[in-house]
Amino acid sequence: MAAMPSAAPFVSPVAVVGPQFCAPYPVDLTVTKKAISLSDGDFTVTDVNGTVVFKVKGTVLSIRDRRVLLDSAGNPLVSMQQKIMSAHRRWQVYRGDSSDSKDLLFSVKKSSLIQFKTELDVFLAANTGEQACDFKIKGSYFERSCTVYLGESNTVIAQMSRKYTVKNIVLGKDTFGATVYPNVDFAFVVALIVILDEINKDRDGGD
Repeated sequence: MAAMPSAAPFVSPVAVVGPQFCAPYPVDLTVTKKAISLSDGDFTVTDVNGTVVFKVKGTVLSIRDRRVLLDSAGNPLVSMQQKIMSAHRRWQVYRGDSSDSKDLLFSVKKSSLIQFKTELDVFLAANTGEQACDFKIKGSYFERSCTVYLGESNTVIAQMSRKYTVKNIVLGKDTFGATVYPNVDFAFVVALIVILDEINKDRDGGD
């Protein structure tokens, strides 16, 4: 595992989906996306032992893009929906399989309309004013890597990089490796990776 950049220790866990997804140690995950899927947007998330931790399912023939993050038993943890007619490509994330405003957990949008490098702002549901983001995602031009920061600070809470292997290319899969820092909600980070991938796909014209 690559050495992690220094990060300030957290006084309290960063729990967005739930405290049960916060570990007192770094969590390494592999996120594998099927290139060809009937429902589009299917992902499998495994830990260092290859055990499936989460799955992400897309919807078929939906008016709006929608993804559901499931635990290993198939229970819905959060649902991710792209807001229709949103210039900044805003995605809204709800608890469970809900789309009710009272179940909104957080939303993600592009920091600006025109970008050469991906930069996304994440706002928790309680942050209705959205004067400052609660988390920020910064990625490289070719999206080989991205980093998740706590607000506008330099405090890193997670890192993701795309993996290129002959096996994945032959199998038609996209694979991402993610390192989630201690006391940070790794289900939340997986949801951010899925949304990042969707926004990049839109930018590439592969909507």
